[in-house]
Amino acid sequence: MAMKSLRSLDVSGKRALVRVDFNVPLANGQVADDTRIRAALPTVQYLREKKARVILMSHLGRPKGQRKPEFTLAPVAERLGKLLSAPVPLAPDCIGPEVEALAGRLAGGQVLLLENLRFHAGETDNDPAFVAALSALGEVYVNDAFGTAHRAHASTEGVARRIAARAPGFLMENELEFLGRLLGSPARPFVALLGGAKVSGKIDVLRNLLPRVDALQIGGAMMFTFWKAQGHAVGRSLVEDELLDTAREVLARAGELGREVLLPVDCVATANLETGEPARVVMAGEIAPDESGVDIGPASRRLFAERLTAARTIFWNGPMGIFEREPFAAGTLAMAEALARATERGATTVVGGGDSVAALRAMGLADRVTHISTGGGASLEFLEGKTLPGVAALEA
Repeated sequence: MAMKSLRSLDVSGKRALVRVDFNVPLANGQVADDTRIRAALPTVQYLREKKARVILMSHLGRPKGQRKPEFTLAPVAERLGKLLSAPVPLAPDCIGPEVEALAGRLAGGQVLLLENLRFHAGETDNDPAFVAALSALGEVYVNDAFGTAHRAHASTEGVARRIAARAPGFLMENELEFLGRLLGSPARPFVALLGGAKVSGKIDVLRNLLPRVDALQIGGAMMFTFWKAQGHAVGRSLVEDELLDTAREVLARAGELGREVLLPVDCVATANLETGEPARVVMAGEIAPDESGVDIGPASRRLFAERLTAARTIFWNGPMGIFEREPFAAGTLAMAEALARATERGATTVVGGGDSVAALRAMGLADRVTHISTGGGASLEFLEGKTLPGVAALEA
């Protein structure tokens, strides 16, 4: 896509209206996890150093167009101020004369955080009047919220089309570079590792990646739909029966394209999902009628890890089992460790999706992969080949 870079914009002394993703978890009125705030710091610090007057805007939660105190961005302003070692006042609203006055009084290098965009229904409706009111605050527009780029909202799409001086922030730029490389020119072998609960949430990704990868590895509860499609017994494991033909279609298409699809050869199964006891390792097709599969088995871990450590490009989305429960986390941990080893050997490793990222962080391996995507749904839609409104609006 043809778009300007942030470094090419003249931002000195200008009001820079920046869409960030500060939709962070709160606990007892405090920010519980500031990962998304920290991810925006390179862009914010660059603008401050260039003496831009920085106006940040974000949503938090789903207040559905109503002003709800529990969704105020006040805790975010406080945490951001500590991270920047500079005051970050919170505007009383995100539009209106008072907010415009606050933005106008900013000096170069100062930062103002607007109150929650979703206190106004016009944000998610991409309402023209709301777009105009937001646009009045900025002379330069920067979008650094890749996680919302798949939504045609006022702050992501409408405003971008009204302000000519526009560019992606550094976080957005990195996302587009790494995810774009997966679809465009990945170093080979390129292996995609997909897990999670349902085939239905990944089917378009499967179809779009299949012609581009050298190998596709499928784990998590998704595997049982594929196992059943192959005629294996799956007991009480999660299966999407309406997608059995789709699973067969994917396998047939892989054969036509000469692509390898690796399915687990064994799994961990239990008759009691609450306690996990007794749990046992069973081979494909050997799950008892009263058992559910909860993780890939040790033979599958070895098989998958062997392919991953030999790859030069890896994309991972979705855990291999119910990783939140320690007895069922071994498969996900093994894949995380395999990605870390592949990265050390020089592979480009990209991880997307909340559960995969959460697993990496819980295992202390987040800093041992090349890129962690902040996109969630946006990452998947990008890899499905869809046009993201918030990205398209940045085109020069």
